Amino acid sequence: MAGVSADLAELAQRQLEDAIAVKQAMLSSGCLDLAAQVADAMTGSLRAGGKVLFFGNGGSSMDAGHLAAELAGRFYFDRPALAGVSLADATASMTAIANDYAYDEVFARQVQALGRGGDIAVGLTTSGNSANVVNALVAARDGGLVTVALTGRSGGKVAGLADYCIQVPTDDTPRVQEACLHLGHTICEIVEREMFPVP
Repeated sequence: MAGVSADLAELAQRQLEDAIAVKQAMLSSGCLDLAAQVADAMTGSLRAGGKVLFFGNGGSSMDAGHLAAELAGRFYFDRPALAGVSLADATASMTAIANDYAYDEVFARQVQALGRGGDIAVGLTTSGNSANVVNALVAARDGGLVTVALTGRSGGKVAGLADYCIQVPTDDTPRVQEACLHLGHTICEIVEREMFPVP
């Protein structure tokens, strides 16, 4: 048992070292400048009465919900609610659209229904190639929304679609998700501070 335990501890250490290495690489990758630009665009949209639509699949759908909640609820301090919406949380719409149209359309149809020019659409996809995220960004672009993609190093199809494509410096799925959530938190913190400056 001692050998197994040591192997597991070594695996845990390697994973943490990998995560740290990705965060270190982010410091010189341009991700942070893009995150600040996204936060500025988000702040402008919210000040004008717009909303932020988040979407993704699997773990990324949970991250989309997490980030929407940071805006609608609070991040660091109490303040008025901000319009953050996670499209994956709309179970009835998701299943109806998947059933009546196709799973590839579950986010695009919601963007068409809820999005207005000047709103922000944020797609999370580790590969950059999730068809429903790609289609939603196309629908958002066509509807005059500002488009944002949070994705891995390769960028995939979303790299050519989004106004702001933040490509974290790894293609390892768990590390991409961790890095994107970190950037999402950074964006939400900046938005909160810009919208409601602390005296």
